[in-house]
Amino acid sequence: MSMPKGGNAPVEAGAVRIELSWRPGPGVPDVDASALLLDGGKVRDDGDFVFYNQPAHASGAVRHEGKRTAAGAATDVLAVDLAAVEPAIERVVLAASADGGTFGQVPELSVRVLDATGTNTGNTGPLGVGAAAPGGAELVRFDSQDATVETAFVLGELYRRQGGWKFRAIGQGYDSGLAGLATDYGISVDDPSPAPAHSMTQGQPEASTPTPPARAATPPAPTPVRLSKVTLTKDAPAVSLTKQGGTSGALRVNLNWQMRQAPQTSGWGRKLSRALAGPTALDLDLGALYELTDGSKGVVQALGNAFGSLHAPPYIHLDGDDRTGAVASGENLTVSLDHQHLIKRILFFVTIYEGARSFGDLKATVTLTPQRGAPVDFSLDECTVPSNVCALALLLNTGSELVIQREARYLVPERGVSPQRTVDQAYGWGMRWAPGRK
Repeated sequence: MSMPKGGNAPVEAGAVRIELSWRPGPGVPDVDASALLLDGGKVRDDGDFVFYNQPAHASGAVRHEGKRTAAGAATDVLAVDLAAVEPAIERVVLAASADGGTFGQVPELSVRVLDATGTNTGNTGPLGVGAAAPGGAELVRFDSQDATVETAFVLGELYRRQGGWKFRAIGQGYDSGLAGLATDYGISVDDPSPAPAHSMTQGQPEASTPTPPARAATPPAPTPVRLSKVTLTKDAPAVSLTKQGGTSGALRVNLNWQMRQAPQTSGWGRKLSRALAGPTALDLDLGALYELTDGSKGVVQALGNAFGSLHAPPYIHLDGDDRTGAVASGENLTVSLDHQHLIKRILFFVTIYEGARSFGDLKATVTLTPQRGAPVDFSLDECTVPSNVCALALLLNTGSELVIQREARYLVPERGVSPQRTVDQAYGWGMRWAPGRK
């Protein structure tokens, strides 16, 4: 049952999963979840802000796990290990921002707090981004119903009370976007004109939400937080990570997908619809072909358990293999950009292992998130050919800069040729291939 605005309830779990949910559609802006860890009403430094550009807190207690769309609903997920939250942190504010519109245009906006005790909250990469299993008992829920012109929203907060944790439903917004929200809590934003702190809409906080006390501003971090994103298109298919400042740390590559409504058609399209309606779970595999500057080549993929390594060649690691499509964060690869001088090129690709014959009834989004710099994302075009392998993006080291290039190229293997060999041939990798299983 949804709790009223201003209401509060105990959170009796050692770890929780925060699901920000809304109904996507034409004219509906994208929504991004974020969290702020507060001491005395303000962040201690910029590291206490967890969002798409900074997906994990240094303590490991709060993580941004990414988006998923299924059954007509979109979710963006945060994981909070309440037992690991540092004693100095009094509150964890749960916020959202609308990209390309206002929250008045976002239908069915809600936040759910689920019990994640006992799920996998361990690190799966250098950014500490785990993969808490979906599900778990719903502890509390808040449905926002009165948003209008807000472009950033505080939906609720987790706060300490008498040795435990509680959740408070807030439902107050800012008309100044994520930058306005962040600066109000003490974040230094890489923005020439940050919004004033008094830009919160719907009046002042209610009595149940105390106004943060004034205190001396903390010294700004050497590098302000960047809120920008980069979207690649056919007309603008490439971006320089070097110019974005994203040439060190980890580059996280995420693939997320959803099923389209299968059209009533004939031929291979109808056969595909029947195949997708069958009992076999859809299993997509994210992989990468790599070539290092010393001439060595190879593949990182679940097939053959070739998961790679971040701390030794090829400096690429596949986080895991989502064989059911149930993991909220999708499929993820991580590249160590600290070894960029040893990397010549990397081609990210996806294959259908089972559950479908083609990408024709799938919609997918690719997001490449450098540890420093803006995330880069793009959507895959609609597939109109019987393809079971798609080249997603190229990471190229030109010698002077690192470049991400959108490919979004569906390939059709010849009879008897594997999807991996098909990608190899299309991009001239020149490797030898043998049958493999997982």
